[in-house]
Amino acid sequence: MIYIGLTGWGDHDDLYTDLVNKKDKLQAYASHFPIVELDATYYAIQRTSTVEKWCNETPGKFKFVVKAHQYMTGHSDYRDHYDSIRDVFSAFRDMLRPMEQAGKLGFVLLQFPPWFDCTHKNIRYVKYAKEQLEPYKVAVEFRNQTWFETRYREETLSFLDANGMIHSICDEPQAGIGSIPFVNRVTDRTAFIRLHGRNVHGWTQKDRSSQEWRTVRYLYDYNEEELEWLKRQVEILNHKTKDIYIVFNNNSGGHAAGNAQDFMSMMGIRYEGLSPKQLKLF
Repeated sequence: MIYIGLTGWGDHDDLYTDLVNKKDKLQAYASHFPIVELDATYYAIQRTSTVEKWCNETPGKFKFVVKAHQYMTGHSDYRDHYDSIRDVFSAFRDMLRPMEQAGKLGFVLLQFPPWFDCTHKNIRYVKYAKEQLEPYKVAVEFRNQTWFETRYREETLSFLDANGMIHSICDEPQAGIGSIPFVNRVTDRTAFIRLHGRNVHGWTQKDRSSQEWRTVRYLYDYNEEELEWLKRQVEILNHKTKDIYIVFNNNSGGHAAGNAQDFMSMMGIRYEGLSPKQLKLF
């Protein structure tokens, strides 16, 4: 089964032109796509009531890909808020429980930062993080090229496979050490593709604290030729694995939803069991 969706549901204005109440965005989103990548969990451990609300607002077969909290992937220091990193993982696992019970948890995404290179220490940490998240399924996304250098690529994939982790296949600008190539390989019965766009200028902005960097990093509109290329890659994967999750993350200019819908048409995909469409007032 091929599942196509977007990162988040708040920024895709083209989906909500007929929406009367903006609080209904998730329900409206779920009338278009069967999955979503949940990024709010990267910034904060969410309340149980919030997670339950999200589950209640989506149809029975809807799935969430939940991004790990930034403390869990070394993007920032946990010690100002937690006594130990184990406490962070414990709180995160507790947060996921109602989603798992509702049958709506796809898997957790561990997205590591560009400075997280291929070293013995970091390999041990990836394994530790996976163990701390058990029994939940985990996908791993690296953003440092050393993991896929010729000398390490096969070992990286074998490591993910041996430890039961999903390899996050990324399409992103090829801009040096802080980006990884598109490696169309699977390490699990679930494949995962994240599409970040190909905006090299935005990807390499030096001042990451600026609003401009956040605005342009994922500013990209995939053209028909590029989507046809993606179609060929997905067809290859479809022979190798059971399920494929595809998430468009090129949100900066509002292109993700349109690209995803165009790609669904190319693939001849029509989903059943989505939320009912919002009705126009006039």
